[in-house]
Amino acid sequence: MPYGADGVARQPEGVVRAPEESVSEAQALLDAGRPFHAHEVFEDAWKSGPETERDLWKGLAQLAVGLTHAARGNTKGGARLLLRGAGAVEHWRGSGPERPERPYGIDLAEVIRWAGALAELLEREETAVDAGAHAPRLRGGAER
Repeated sequence: MPYGADGVARQPEGVVRAPEESVSEAQALLDAGRPFHAHEVFEDAWKSGPETERDLWKGLAQLAVGLTHAARGNTKGGARLLLRGAGAVEHWRGSGPERPERPYGIDLAEVIRWAGALAELLEREETAVDAGAHAPRLRGGAER
């Protein structure tokens, strides 16, 4: 729905969840075409989680906001945020041996690939996308 549309309740903010719960809840919101709400779940995770994971959650939040912009027709801003979020996730992934390839089951390589492909589509087509239809598979193809 467009920004500020009636009937779109805000996601509760400041909720502390287990990381796996954050991923599952964000995926359900993304699948429902509510990427801004997913952003708020990721934002809660970055604000309440360990310092060592903040860049991961912040990058995921940027990806969700990028999809939000793309769905609202701001294709240039959406593409920029998708690439910025993918870069943050990639940087987090490569920042040390203690960083798992699939934290909390998130397939980081697939998420990064998804963001690049969607950014390319937005730059080429310059048209709004259906957020639910273009939602990432955070845990790979197994979830939906």
